[in-house]
Amino acid sequence: MASSKLPPISTVPTLPSSELVAILDLLFEPCVALHTLSINLLREQTFSSYDDLITSVGMQLSDLAESSSTSDTQWLEKILEAHPRLGEKKIDSAQSQVEQAQLASGHATGQDKLTEMNALYERTFPGLRYVVFVNGRERSAILDDMQARIDRKDISSERAEAIKAMCQIAADRARKLQS
Repeated sequence: MASSKLPPISTVPTLPSSELVAILDLLFEPCVALHTLSINLLREQTFSSYDDLITSVGMQLSDLAESSSTSDTQWLEKILEAHPRLGEKKIDSAQSQVEQAQLASGHATGQDKLTEMNALYERTFPGLRYVVFVNGRERSAILDDMQARIDRKDISSERAEAIKAMCQIAADRARKLQS
């Protein structure tokens, strides 16, 4: 899959592993742990739409979040950590670069606040990265959301919020990559 377009959903189960990896990387963030978790799902299940595929991956992630197994929790954290920090200068995924472009603009103090809040979030929720659907939201609204989530101090809710945001981001990307 050389382009940044998604193949027809009906072809997904027949694609080679390298193309399934490319689909996951376009929709989510490049992550070996997600590839390992979801490649068989993409190979074995048929989907009526990319939204259905994203929902199925989200269910896999939710199953990890709800598991009492330490290894499942660690696996989920590897996947969540693949998402770049908000305002981070080095972002590997082209999609995340575009999505976060608005956060990069502005004053250095705004960048300092994002860096400070990311650090506070990660101290509050070790092993997690703050994940949110940015999509045109103001930096102040995102910082307020981050602060509210830190103040809540509920790691189970944070895992659920991160999975929900990852799926929202993936669905938005799918719409853009199909048009």
